[in-house]
Amino acid sequence: MRRRVEFTLSMQSCGSWDGKWSGAGKHYAIVRDLAADACAKLLGDGSKAYWTHRWEDGWAAGISARVVPHGEHLKKSAGFCGYDWMVNNILDHGSPYNKDHTQ
Repeated sequence: MRRRVEFTLSMQSCGSWDGKWSGAGKHYAIVRDLAADACAKLLGDGSKAYWTHRWEDGWAAGISARVVPHGEHLKKSAGFCGYDWMVNNILDHGSPYNKDHTQ
């Protein structure tokens, strides 16, 4: 059985001049259909997970994942700000960084 998993992006730390992210307040999410075994590997025993990606310039992104309950209508997304690669890395390596831990 396949499960819908919603990944949500937030900026936990901002290296901007005012410490704020211009995208704050918007819903940034992407949904992936995962096989049951891939979903279990990703989320373990729970239905939620969380990862952090930090850059050297003081910015840090938070990526949360959750299983979408059957029948739930998802909130409209503003995209994923070009950070889809973090979700791909999570699915491929279990971390938002690539296998070399550089991006």
